[in-house]
Amino acid sequence: MMHFLPEKIENYAEMHSMKEPKLLENLQRETWQKVLQPRMLSGHFQGRLLSMISKLKAPKYILEIGTYTGYSALSLVEGLQADGELHTIDKNEELEDLQRKYFDESDYGLQIIQHVGNALNIITKLDKKFDLVFIDADKINYKNYFDLILPMCNPGALILSDNVLWSGKVVEELNPKDLDTAALLSYNAYINEHEAVESILLPIRDGLTLTRVK
Repeated sequence: MMHFLPEKIENYAEMHSMKEPKLLENLQRETWQKVLQPRMLSGHFQGRLLSMISKLKAPKYILEIGTYTGYSALSLVEGLQADGELHTIDKNEELEDLQRKYFDESDYGLQIIQHVGNALNIITKLDKKFDLVFIDADKINYKNYFDLILPMCNPGALILSDNVLWSGKVVEELNPKDLDTAALLSYNAYINEHEAVESILLPIRDGLTLTRVK
């Protein structure tokens, strides 16, 4: 993942943003020690942004596609209503125990529901109306996830899409074999032009699009 801002500026912004909770600090450390591709972790700065957005929205139901080790879920759940639920989906069952360990150490363990398997199959079985959605899984299916989720969102719901700048590849000449970048180029244009939503692409970390359902 490339830096879109000078590293000193990124570090300064992080230093002058909310501190991450100790639990998330521990999770970040264990992820870097034990799990492949630790750069997939949301991390301190983006995690605090997710927390702030969730607290501003105060959602009753949150959907996350792509749990990884659970850092983003634990950030998003900080704004959840007292009787709300966060549903998080990941295809990697090997990470399920690590996720649950940290979920249960948090104040929200009973409100975080894990789903393991193909998100396209699982989403259709969730009988909920969501107020906040975080898409952070396989890029090829971003558009498919969006189309499935949109009818399941309340008016005013927020949909967050991660990695939409894809290390800057979205503004480089496209390699015909690079299916992920092609999918993201198509997705970014699709949601920007979609009449049912309004979007803004934020150049934070690897790019995060904030979309509001009309």
